[in-house]
Amino acid sequence: MSKSLFRFCLWLGQGVMLLLLTLWIPFGFLEAEIASAGPVEWKEVPATEAGQQWWDIGSLHYDKDGNLSVLSRFTPALREGEKQQNGSLYLMHVDCDQKLFRDTSVNGLHRFRAEWKPSDGDGLIDAVIDEVCTAEVT
Repeated sequence: MSKSLFRFCLWLGQGVMLLLLTLWIPFGFLEAEIASAGPVEWKEVPATEAGQQWWDIGSLHYDKDGNLSVLSRFTPALREGEKQQNGSLYLMHVDCDQKLFRDTSVNGLHRFRAEWKPSDGDGLIDAVIDEVCTAEVT
């Protein structure tokens, strides 16, 4: 086999390995996250005209900065003449002292550099913040 053909095969093999690693690593982390997930226990907050929201008691824990982290889900209210929209799943971080929150993940997609923000009078978010901040963290 010629030297250039050998180099091409070596280069191609490295590319295939890199592709396999690129695909394997994210899915490997995903599997580890799913495998370590505990039981889900949704707690619904009072519904508003905007819809319904729940937070998962089992996911409540302190993050590395001392703020609370919790899994939350939202389903928009059903409007007359419309079919039910899909809900959304959030990983919320809550600063109980300042009553601020940030969504660091929405439907499994990370939101890097998510900004802290107030609820701006959103009754569902206010209720989640109030309940999460008074809940017992295990």
